Amino acid sequence: MRDAPAYRTGMKIYTKTGDHGKTGLFGGGRVDKDDAQVSVYGTIDELNATLGIALALGLPTPYPSFIQEVQSQLFVLGAELATSPGQEAKLKLPLISAAHAMRLEQRIDEMEAVLTPLKQFILPGGCQAAGNLHLARTVCRRAEREFVSLQKLRREALLAVPRAELGVYLNRLSDFLFVLARYSNHTQNISDVPWQP
Repeated sequence: MRDAPAYRTGMKIYTKTGDHGKTGLFGGGRVDKDDAQVSVYGTIDELNATLGIALALGLPTPYPSFIQEVQSQLFVLGAELATSPGQEAKLKLPLISAAHAMRLEQRIDEMEAVLTPLKQFILPGGCQAAGNLHLARTVCRRAEREFVSLQKLRREALLAVPRAELGVYLNRLSDFLFVLARYSNHTQNISDVPWQP
């Protein structure tokens, strides 16, 4: 957890404790920096940064404020994944729940109500906002894959498995980002580019 700068609070940027390829988890314990747990919360941090770029370069109203909410939720999700197994109660944070995924679904439904239904695959791109959101979507998909790998490794090792709600949230978030990319093009009067095999 200490190696993700976004999670630092009230401490020096450099701790010198990670110089030998290990990092500390919240709640105690140290793991290798290439551990599956570190990989997934590192990718969550990367996803949050890509959303920061999308925000900085512009998104259609009213989604900037919603994306900021998502960034806060990713911070909580990352913190939970950066915690030693069984120590999650020490976070003292309202954790990601099914309600967060449902909120993403509601936003997807709102946007799809004004979009032309898809009948074929489309290429990522269009306006700048759409391009940034497609990039964020692919990082989110990677985070989801790494999360599934972590769950599998934990089950095989008979260790505490990360909560399924986190994987559901990541899955819905990638869907949301895909639809928001399409919606961004729609607001700029840019058509989806169909994939031509």
